[in-house]
Amino acid sequence: MSSRAFHLRCLLLCSVLVAGLSLLSVRLISIQLWDRQTLAARASAAYDRTEVIPGLRGKVVDRHEEVLAKSIPVSTVMINRYHIEDPKLAAFALAHDKVSREEGWEALDPSARRRRVFAERSVIIDKLDRRVILERHLAHAIGLLARPLGMRREELRERIEGPGGKYFPIAKDIPEDVADDLRELIDRHWLQGFEFENSVKRWYTAPDLATHVVGYTSEVEKTDAAGDKVFRQVGVFGVEAAMEDYLAGRDGWRKHRRDARGMLMPGGDGSLCPPSHGLNVKLTLDTGVQAIIEEELDHALGEYQSKRGCVIVLDPANGEILGMVNRPHFNLNRKEGLSEGAMNYALQGIYEPGSTFKVVAATGALNERLVSPSTEVFCHHGVLREGKLRVPDHHPYGMLSVEGVLVKSSNIGAFKIARQLGAKRFYDYAAAFGFGQETGILLSGESAGIVRNTNNLIDFSRASYGYALNVTPLQVASAYGAIANGGELIRPSIVRSVIASDGSVIERFRPQVVRRVMKERVSRQMRDALTKVTEEGGTATRAVVEGFKVAGKTGTAKRVHWGRYQEGHYTVSFAGMMPAQDPAFVCLVVIDDPLTDKVKRYGGTIAAPTFARIAGRLATHLDLEPTEPIEEDTEEALAGTIEP
Repeated sequence: MSSRAFHLRCLLLCSVLVAGLSLLSVRLISIQLWDRQTLAARASAAYDRTEVIPGLRGKVVDRHEEVLAKSIPVSTVMINRYHIEDPKLAAFALAHDKVSREEGWEALDPSARRRRVFAERSVIIDKLDRRVILERHLAHAIGLLARPLGMRREELRERIEGPGGKYFPIAKDIPEDVADDLRELIDRHWLQGFEFENSVKRWYTAPDLATHVVGYTSEVEKTDAAGDKVFRQVGVFGVEAAMEDYLAGRDGWRKHRRDARGMLMPGGDGSLCPPSHGLNVKLTLDTGVQAIIEEELDHALGEYQSKRGCVIVLDPANGEILGMVNRPHFNLNRKEGLSEGAMNYALQGIYEPGSTFKVVAATGALNERLVSPSTEVFCHHGVLREGKLRVPDHHPYGMLSVEGVLVKSSNIGAFKIARQLGAKRFYDYAAAFGFGQETGILLSGESAGIVRNTNNLIDFSRASYGYALNVTPLQVASAYGAIANGGELIRPSIVRSVIASDGSVIERFRPQVVRRVMKERVSRQMRDALTKVTEEGGTATRAVVEGFKVAGKTGTAKRVHWGRYQEGHYTVSFAGMMPAQDPAFVCLVVIDDPLTDKVKRYGGTIAAPTFARIAGRLATHLDLEPTEPIEEDTEEALAGTIEP
C-alpha cells in the first residue's frame, strides 16, 4: 500500500470518529440544556404520584342553620394487582412481620428497622417459592384488614381474588377516620397492593324531609387539567342544582414520589395545592314547620285515600317559603322512590284550581270600585242560561252580596262579578296575581301554567270560577300572599343567603316585590270576606283553629284525564291565612284525587280540616298569640255548610 493511500484512510477514519463524537457531543448538550426538563419529567412520571384532595361541597342549612345536606370525606380501598402479585414486594410484609417479633425491635430507630427489614426480605426471597410468598402475604393482609373493613376473612379474600382487572375497588365510602387508621395499619405492617382513592360523599341528615326542595347530587365524569378522568359531584335537582355555582368546591392535590416498589421515598420534594371548599347555602325553610306539614300531609293522604298532594307555607310579608312538601317523594340518600316521586308537585303540578280562583274576579271588581263587599248579585237560583252559555251552581242561591258569593262559593255569582269587570281586565288581574307565568323561585323545572283570554264567553265564564285554566300550587299560595300582606305580589324565595365557612355572608337574597295587585283597602276587604268563609254558614267551617280567626277559600275541581273530566274524581284544596287580619303565614293544602267514601270529596271536607290541623300546630311552633277567646267546647263552631 502506498503512503498516500494509507494517509487517506487514516484521514477518513479520523473524520468519521470526529463526526461521530461531534454528534454525540451535540446530543449530550441537547439533553443537558434543551431536553432536560422534558426528559426529567418523563423519567419521574413513573415515580411521581398525584393524590387528589377533594374540595368539600358547601352545606345546605335551614333558616336556623340546621344542617340538611353536607359532604363528608370518604375513601375507597383499591387493589393494585401489579403490587400484590409481586413476590419481591410481598416479601417486605413477611420480613417485617418476622423481625418485628424479635427481641430488641422496639429499641431500634427507624433507619435501623428499615435495614433489618430489607435484610430479612432478601433471605425470604432466596429461601421461599414465589407462590408461598404471595399466599402468606395475602393471608397476613387479610388477617389484619378484615375486621377494620367490617368484613369476614372469606369475604375479603373473595373480593381480592375475584375478577376485577389490575386495579379495582374492594371497599367504598369508608369514613375519613377509619381510612386514616387503615392507612396507618397498612404502612406500619408494610402491606403491599392496597391503595386509597379520596372522594367525598353527599349526606342528607334528614333524607325524607323537604326532598324536592333540597334536591340531590350525582357523580359526573369529567376530565381534569392533566387529562385524567375524574368524578365530580354536581347538583341535578332542587337547591343542589339551582345553587351549584355557590355550593361546588374545587379539588386540590398532593404530589409525592414513590420508588419502584410503590413505597414513599423519604426526602422527596412533594408539592401541595390545598382544596377550596364550596360556600354554604341557607334556606328560608324552617325544619320545624317542614316536619309539621310533612306529618299532616301524610296523615291526610292516608285518611282520605290519596297518593298525591302538596302543602306550602309562606311568610306573606317577604315571600319566604317556610315549608314545602310534596307527595309522592323519595329518599335523598338511597334515591328510593325517585322514579315515582321526582315531580315537584308544588311547582310542576298544574291543575284547575276551582273556587280558590274566585278571589281574582272579586279583587278586580273591588279594586276598580265596580262593587263593594255588600253589593248584591243575583245568582239565578242555581242555573244561569244565556243562549249556549250555561253556568251551574252547587246550590240554588238567589241574591248574594259580593262577600256572600265568596262565603257560599257561588259559581254564578263569581261569573257575574267577573263580567262586570270584563274579560280583558279579568285576565289582566289574573296575570297581576302571577297566574300564567313562572313565579321565579330559585328551583328548576317550574311550570308557568296556562291562563289565557280566548275571547270565548264560555271559557271566560269557566275561568271566573277556576276552570278552563291551569295553575300551580305555588302560584295560588303567592296570590293569597298578596291578599295577606296588603296587596303586593312578592316573588317567593327559598334561599336566604350564601355563607362562607367562617360565617360571613357572601350574598343575601332580599324580598322582591313583583307588582302591586290591589290597594290596601281591597286586601282588607278580601281578608274580611275570606274570614266569613270559615265562619258559620261558610264553606270552610272545618278550617277553624281555636283561639284564632282564619281567612281562606276552599276549592274543588273535577280532575281531567286524557282531555275529559272524570266523574267522581276531584282535586280539592284550601288556601288560608292566620291570624286573619294580620297573617303570620299563608298555607295552601292541595290533595289530588281523594278516593275516600267517609266524607264528601270537597275542599271544605278534606283540605280545610287538614289546614286546621297544620295551622294549630304552626301557631304553637311560631309562638303566635291567640287573637280570640278560647271556648271550652268548639264543636258548635265546626257546624255549618260544607260545599266546594
